[in-house]
Amino acid sequence: MRAPLNTLHVAVLMGGLSSEREVSLSSGRGCADALEGQVAKVTRVDAGRDLAQVLTALKPDVVFNALHGKWGEDGCVQGILETLKIPYTHSGVLASALAMDKDKSKAVLSAAGVIVPGGGLFDRHDVASRHVIDPPYVVKPNAEGSSVGVFVVREGANRPVIEVGADDWAYGDLVMVEPFIAGKELAVTVLGEASGPRALTVTDITPTKGFYDYEAKYAEGGSKHVLPAELPAHVFEKALRQSELAHTAMGCRGVSRSDFRYDDVNDVLVLLEVNTQPGMTPTSLSPEQAAHVGMAYRDLVRWMVEDASCPR
Repeated sequence: MRAPLNTLHVAVLMGGLSSEREVSLSSGRGCADALEGQVAKVTRVDAGRDLAQVLTALKPDVVFNALHGKWGEDGCVQGILETLKIPYTHSGVLASALAMDKDKSKAVLSAAGVIVPGGGLFDRHDVASRHVIDPPYVVKPNAEGSSVGVFVVREGANRPVIEVGADDWAYGDLVMVEPFIAGKELAVTVLGEASGPRALTVTDITPTKGFYDYEAKYAEGGSKHVLPAELPAHVFEKALRQSELAHTAMGCRGVSRSDFRYDDVNDVLVLLEVNTQPGMTPTSLSPEQAAHVGMAYRDLVRWMVEDASCPR
């Protein structure tokens, strides 16, 4: 039986060890602030290697996982929390690990009937020395988020992505190379409700300059969000249904966000990836979409804690 929300001690995990540490600190601060006054106690935890010891001493009733990227979002921290038997927000170990691995998640999504890009994994030194597929194409780490380490090679480009062959490349020896899909950048947030996954709406994202990279995602004014996206009705509906299908196929729970590209010339919608712990910063898409359907930031955060307080 679930304890009343106002009796709970919630530990909010933020920061962490990944390249997305600063984004996580922003997400965590927002979520912790939103929980103040709604729960009995909020403890802010800058998660480090001693996380298990810290949580053992704190004894929280629920963990709000506001970490992003490797370790916090890839199943590792989820495994710690399950070992400690502490209910936590967002997806479990398997779904988290799967979503962080772009190659494996694409295989699962494709098998479920979700349209995903072509391409595949290549050795980074090969990618740095030649065009492994014909331009235009995208090169990205296989296990990073927030567009960290992503490069777009335009049509007619002579130069491959030499950066991925550098000695200081920190994102693994295998990189994902996919055909570049021209068109609109779309996103759909899904809530894993008891009655089934519910897609909220579709956002059309236009970076203020260039590619929708890390800065465009998180800097103030880095991108323009149009919601609901101005799309043909059949595309809008397909984005909603494909995101719900992806949420289920990946085994997600809580909140997820699916990112798409829509080629409006050829009428092709492609799901790029599923995010199991979407950003909760002031410029993040998921709280913005929740607000659009009448769910304020505080309400969304509360829902996530309520969802986590009775673990599956």
